[in-house]
Amino acid sequence: MKQGYYFITDASLSRAGNFSDVANAVRAGCVAVQYRRKSGSTREMVEEALHLKELCSGIPFLINDRLDVALAVGADGVHIGQDDMPLNLARKILGPGKIVGITVHSVGEAKAAENGGADYVAVSPVFATTTKADAGGPVGVELVRAVKHAVSIPVAAIGGINLENVGSVIAAGADMVCAISCVVTAPDVVAEIEKFNSFFRMSSRATNEKR
Repeated sequence: MKQGYYFITDASLSRAGNFSDVANAVRAGCVAVQYRRKSGSTREMVEEALHLKELCSGIPFLINDRLDVALAVGADGVHIGQDDMPLNLARKILGPGKIVGITVHSVGEAKAAENGGADYVAVSPVFATTTKADAGGPVGVELVRAVKHAVSIPVAAIGGINLENVGSVIAAGADMVCAISCVVTAPDVVAEIEKFNSFFRMSSRATNEKR
């Protein structure tokens, strides 16, 4: 997984809908797309996911939670939570060639995820968020830093991230960041994502200048 902005769909907040959002996220240079949908039939999810996958053109396309949908559409992998399909079973079902990411809320969970074969971990929620009802209380940027030091796989940061605080999240070591509401509610999704990616470019330049 590359460094940069990680896009997660949210049709309930989107101004233009998932198809438009994903096309624009890919155009803006996002590093991955995660299809998250908590309502609707399996058939609807499969049909929508098939179309979204076509839009990703080389960008990793992941399905939130639903391994059956991921398998049905040939997605690049899944993202699961601590209460979803156990990591070892998800890996067994999907096989070694697929991406499996998992949400973590502590250093212990992050280490267990790496040892269990996860390809990346997502620290969540970094800040207070309203886009996920069961997200729990904010864990803060210090946990991002601690997890980054504890594991060797990429670390994503999710939850309450915006243009005002993303710099501190990247400085703490996040390889990927996801900001949902401030992107999908914006009139120009491409421009908003490019702003987030610019923070990664600035961080990379600063790192290179120190060498």
